[in-house]
Amino acid sequence: MTSAEPVPSHVLHPREVKASVLAAFQLVEDARYLGTERKRRRSRSRAAAERTVASRRLARDILAG
Repeated sequence: MTSAEPVPSHVLHPREVKASVLAAFQLVEDARYLGTERKRRRSRSRAAAERTVASRRLARDILAG
């Protein structure tokens, strides 16, 4: 066989992609964990915004009174 000849097809087989059960489980767990983290972060941001609004209202009421 010279370098000009093509490689026989039985020599090159495309690899099949095989996802293990553990890898699939890890993807699901990562998605679940990241999803709850976003919700927690959003609720913390909302709580901080609510505290800010409440403190500004209190400051405004004190200055007006």
